[in-house]
Amino acid sequence: MCIVVACLSGCSWFHHKPKAPDPTELIVTGAPAGSVLFVDGIQTGQPSEANRPQVLDVSPGTHILEVKTGDTVAYRENTYVAQGDKRVVTVLSGK
Repeated sequence: MCIVVACLSGCSWFHHKPKAPDPTELIVTGAPAGSVLFVDGIQTGQPSEANRPQVLDVSPGTHILEVKTGDTVAYRENTYVAQGDKRVVTVLSGK
């Protein structure tokens, strides 16, 4: 009986759970203070603080990133993020 239990418990050692995939992220830098980020038309997060990058979890694929100040689109970029990538987007404000 002890041998059977030992064999069965030893078999579970070989069955490892697969590692969860790394998160897919957009890291947005340079957004003006008080601006709001939108991904594919949906607001994400809170108004940005000056000099603070914002990390956004997104699904893999192509996305439209918009930075809005009030009702004005201050910046827009189409970007592709592969599964597990961390894509840095630097907002060019022209200032």
